[in-house]
Amino acid sequence: MGIIDRLQNHAMPAAAEPSLIDGGALPRRASPGGPQSLLESLKGRVQDRLFERIGPRRIDQLGPSSLLEQIENAIREIITEEKLLLTDTDQAALIEMTTNEMLGLGPLEPLLQDNEVSDILVNGFSETFVERKGRLVKTNVRFHDDQHLMEVINRIVSRVGRRIDEASPMVDARLPDGSRVNAVIPPLAIDGPALCIRRFGAFANDISFLVQRGTLTNEMVTFLRAAVGAKLNVLISGGTGTGKTTMLNCLSSFIPEDERIITIEDAAELRLQQPHVLRLETRPANIEGEGEVTQRELFKNTLRMRPDRIIVGEVRGAEVLDMLQAMSTGHDGSMATIHANNPRDSLSRLEMMMMLSGINLPERAMRQYISAALNLIVQVNRFSDGTRKVIKISEITGMEGEVVLMQDLFEFVATGINAAGKVTGDFHATGVRSIFTERMLKAGFSPV
Repeated sequence: MGIIDRLQNHAMPAAAEPSLIDGGALPRRASPGGPQSLLESLKGRVQDRLFERIGPRRIDQLGPSSLLEQIENAIREIITEEKLLLTDTDQAALIEMTTNEMLGLGPLEPLLQDNEVSDILVNGFSETFVERKGRLVKTNVRFHDDQHLMEVINRIVSRVGRRIDEASPMVDARLPDGSRVNAVIPPLAIDGPALCIRRFGAFANDISFLVQRGTLTNEMVTFLRAAVGAKLNVLISGGTGTGKTTMLNCLSSFIPEDERIITIEDAAELRLQQPHVLRLETRPANIEGEGEVTQRELFKNTLRMRPDRIIVGEVRGAEVLDMLQAMSTGHDGSMATIHANNPRDSLSRLEMMMMLSGINLPERAMRQYISAALNLIVQVNRFSDGTRKVIKISEITGMEGEVVLMQDLFEFVATGINAAGKVTGDFHATGVRSIFTERMLKAGFSPV
């Protein structure tokens, strides 16, 4: 039985002071009625012991194995000196908590190890929500205070060379596994620091996992594999949290290993498995407002680096004009994502972003750019039950007058909601033959 279980099974008198120490001293971080705070107190004392012995700078320089050894030594010393009664389970829990606090993301580490968790949402130090299987649920994870949460946020952003403070109270960053991180702190966040982690599970590049979950069908996978192999330019469209980046990761796995791929992102989160991948990331301005590098500047430089494929994590500004020009002038097989509710809306958004380039183009010229550059649009959607599905695969067939022509090849038709609250419906092919069928066959791929 661990220390927490023993404390829960043995109620202390109201006047007694909770203690693990024969001398009866109060734990430094103990909170009334909270047995977990006793281990938290020990964790704080272990950290203090390490700081005294090694120093903060040396701790940052230690590797994980060396730090783990130092933590175990400090725990054994405290147990011996203060005659604590800790079981092996308690010691293992204490080592894990201390290691997470000093090397990882503290209370969030267990959530990051859970492959079912796709989003971690921290609303102030005392409230944390996660998304599991498309549903948001509240957890019992909490930080000590706002300062504790700020320490974790600073640890994340400092690792990728970014900063967050009152002068720059918002930041986009990433974790080592590619998970996207966004943080907002006071004065913009009224109720304390807020942290959002959009993470990937263990199957981010395995499209068969999406088939198992009902996101799309094997027939659609066969078509998309042929489209990527034949170097069609693909735009993945969808709203926030619909799985655009996951779909982009999966489609990128179809790119042959002998091609040079360059990715451009605001916060690098794509995880490509090919051996020849060059990852580029934007840079925000420094505290003097200088040094910013935008996606458009990265894209212009990318064209000088002999790419076979260019993948843009998300098009959101003036870089769209350079991207469409590249797609229509020899850089086939490029891919990108965009925020839009349906394929037609995604074209309107592209037009709007082209206007941000500062070049005054008539509507017809912009639409000609789009129709000449893009081949396929994959529309993903998140339904009320939390499931994500590819609701349309559409192709651009050209222009008629000033209208970009499109036709749907596959679609998901929702029919209702069953007794369990799950969305019901069917995937089906529209029966329209793709205008790129011959191109796919010549490239050695069958679209069916």
